[in-house]
Amino acid sequence: MKIIVKNIIYLLFYGLIISCNSDNNIPSVKNKYQDLVKIFQDFRAIQKPSITDGVPDYSPKAMAHQKASLDNLQAQLGLIDTAGWSVSDRVEYHLVKAEMHGLEFYHMVLKPWSRDPGFYLQTQDGAGPTRAAYFYIDEFPIKDEELTEARIKLIALPEVLSQAKKNLTDGAGDLAYSALHYLHYEIILYERIYKKIKDHHPELESIAAKALEAVKEYDSWLKENKSKMTAQAGVGKDNYNWWMKNVQLIPYTWDELYDIIMREDDRLLTTVAMERNRNRDLPELKPVSSRDEHAQQKIEALRHVMEFTKVESLFTIPEWIGFEEYLGGANALATGWNDNFANSYVGSGETAEWPGVRDFFHKTADREPLPEQTHEFIGHHLDHGFHRRDDRIILGADRQYAIEMIRLEGWAFWLEEMLMHAGYLDDKSARSREIVYWQAAFRTCRAVADLKMHSNEFSLQEAIDYVAECAPNGWNIPNGPHAWYEMQTNLRYVGWHMGMVIGKLAMNQIIAEKIRQQGNDFSYKRFFEEYFAAGIIPMALIRWQLNGNEDEIKFLMDES
Repeated sequence: MKIIVKNIIYLLFYGLIISCNSDNNIPSVKNKYQDLVKIFQDFRAIQKPSITDGVPDYSPKAMAHQKASLDNLQAQLGLIDTAGWSVSDRVEYHLVKAEMHGLEFYHMVLKPWSRDPGFYLQTQDGAGPTRAAYFYIDEFPIKDEELTEARIKLIALPEVLSQAKKNLTDGAGDLAYSALHYLHYEIILYERIYKKIKDHHPELESIAAKALEAVKEYDSWLKENKSKMTAQAGVGKDNYNWWMKNVQLIPYTWDELYDIIMREDDRLLTTVAMERNRNRDLPELKPVSSRDEHAQQKIEALRHVMEFTKVESLFTIPEWIGFEEYLGGANALATGWNDNFANSYVGSGETAEWPGVRDFFHKTADREPLPEQTHEFIGHHLDHGFHRRDDRIILGADRQYAIEMIRLEGWAFWLEEMLMHAGYLDDKSARSREIVYWQAAFRTCRAVADLKMHSNEFSLQEAIDYVAECAPNGWNIPNGPHAWYEMQTNLRYVGWHMGMVIGKLAMNQIIAEKIRQQGNDFSYKRFFEEYFAAGIIPMALIRWQLNGNEDEIKFLMDES
């Protein structure tokens, strides 16, 4: 495997340098936590591309410089001796090491700047690695204090896309296919930006027109050059294994993960069939019939889950958490694409008229919103709130290279079923339980697509078709916006949906171990205080931090 061979060569080369040095020049071993903090801060600095007049530099020369800087920092990290450190400090050491492996993987395998035309688009909506310095203006007219930055970024866009054409020397066919799908929406986005600027800022009209024209030219260029982009988009099993072991800190191979996912899928399908047999005399759940009804049902679900967790003493809900911030963000009670928001995801299928496009999770939530709102509110919103208030230099930093994905999604996914067992659906129709299992089964379905795209058994389109076929009740729209978004996420963020399932199972592992340690003294409330305090870090590190079990870490320290 390419990345393994590279590591062997690097270690031999580094060892040769040390052996050729005089004793006085041999790098000294460091053993202080502050040494780790300094290396981490230096690492954060090299992750950012240089930006000149709004144009980030992803040229071969710039990327080679970044890789050389990474090699140097990895060598420095390797000289730190953590003997005698607390478990907490050693956890942070391995977190930094994993993030460095993430950037290494980007350079050795993913290379989004040279393989992925979607890297340079913003309507791919964060479903993978993205360039720096997007035109993120939320409202028109643009605020006075944001006008200068807006002007710079609009002027920069033609040069950004011109450089993209030069950088994309290793284009992967399915990544080009995905980018062309989203370029349709990129053009719509910049047409709307142009219209808003013409209406509100006529002095910027000419540069907005040039930005729009540059997007159209990029679309034409990609259509002309797509046939030359023949590389496989999937990373292959060996690289998938390396990514999971060294970046995500998951101690399983592709084959082991596939088996785990399928056994979980078996459990879910058998269980939901039993639920439906038990509920056979009950009426099916009916979806809401209006946007007002949808909004009211959503708010009632949020109030219900807040009260339920409080009564059951499962975990403490901080005073700072509230509906207003949650409902005003990504989970807004949308009325369709708001013309005041230039960066709304124009390919989402949302319309001002009810019902718009109702994809899988719309259809489940329209019938029973509690599982999905629990996932988003208690799962993600609470998590993000804790993280925003975490001022620790390393643990409080935003994670890079999707290292947070298994922790974040595993926890939120875990909540849906476990709170059902705790009783949060007891006052609902028994058919509400079917929604929980259907949502879970759809996630194992998407996890299989994830795995098979990266083993190169599925193309992107085959994965999109597959998740329409395996979605419970046929509720996922064939070739629809949800399937496109989630499958490009799988392809561009390696292991995303597989990680949701394995993260949920890791939650069970950590909790079960804690119960074995504490017996009847175990308390969910106390456990979750420790869990949130550990920060948003890989599950293996949380397990070590909370339970003292470092067997996975010892296995993962072997970097083969």
